[in-house]
Amino acid sequence: MNEMSHQPKNQTNYPANHDTNHEPERQHLYEIAVIGGGPVGMFAAFYAGLHSADVLLLESLSELGGQTGNLYPAKILYDIGGFTGISGQELVAQLEQQAAHFHPTIKTATNVQTIDPQPDGTFLLGTTNGIFHTKSVIIATGGGAFTPRKLACPYDPALEGTKLFYYVRDLDSFKGLDVAIAGGGDSAIDWALALAPIAKSVHLIHRRDQFRGLESSVDELHHSTVQLHTPFLIQGVTANGPRLDVTLDQVRGDETRTLNVDRLLVNYGFMSENRQLRNWPLTLEHNEIVVTSQMQTSTPGIFAVGDAVTYPGKVKLIASGFGEAPTAVNETLSFLYPERRQALHSTQLYH
Repeated sequence: MNEMSHQPKNQTNYPANHDTNHEPERQHLYEIAVIGGGPVGMFAAFYAGLHSADVLLLESLSELGGQTGNLYPAKILYDIGGFTGISGQELVAQLEQQAAHFHPTIKTATNVQTIDPQPDGTFLLGTTNGIFHTKSVIIATGGGAFTPRKLACPYDPALEGTKLFYYVRDLDSFKGLDVAIAGGGDSAIDWALALAPIAKSVHLIHRRDQFRGLESSVDELHHSTVQLHTPFLIQGVTANGPRLDVTLDQVRGDETRTLNVDRLLVNYGFMSENRQLRNWPLTLEHNEIVVTSQMQTSTPGIFAVGDAVTYPGKVKLIASGFGEAPTAVNETLSFLYPERRQALHSTQLYH
């Protein structure tokens, strides 16, 4: 990661602890520890850097990016302000460069297991990579660990990663191929539209006649070259030489179809697991963190943002999380330094 040395101008300077003596991590006291290195966590770390906060960013995966960067790097996002469309991979790269501007301490492959409040109001974070000490915490873990919902029909697991895929990392790897896609939500539709001009043919299989995606995307789908197979379910997937035979049965009907394709992409969604939240000092509602409009959790000094949280009117979008991150950072610093309550405006940001 390339780091730049330029510092922000015209901002409130909050006290920071710098590890000039190279003490063990457990002895260094960070001002803010951000748990979760997805887009929202990365932006929160950057925004905290605008206030010269001493920031620690912890991510359980080996790379930053969360679900967006690791599960949907080729997915085009259309709800990010300032971009008519940007891939998950490109967004994460931009966020990583942005966050690096203020030199946060970043620890990947570090799973936070415990958050222990201390008598002095600070917190010890027990992780798979040691113990970290922080004055405050911002949780941005999203939906937690994700595993794909797999095909219900029998198939050879050896096909996974070669002919059968549950997410797309490189659209160009499907260039000139016959591709079948299973699913009816936004991601399946986005895949189909993105692959239509690249693949030889694209078949979209959905169990209903109606799709669950954005209206504009569904309308574009119906005017594209994508071949729709509705309402059908996949009943069998077998290798046929270098290709696949995908057998379809009509829902509430007698018709059977067989598609002979090069690749099958399955997008039935993902099952999330945020079990570690139950071990943290938080109030949960349906496995989501209850927060106030200031992003404050039930424990003073711990804030939370993004898909991990719930409050009245919560909308689970990256764009929403980007809005929640500055609120959480400003409220965190106001909690730490109540005499220095001053939020930054866009005109005061670094140049």
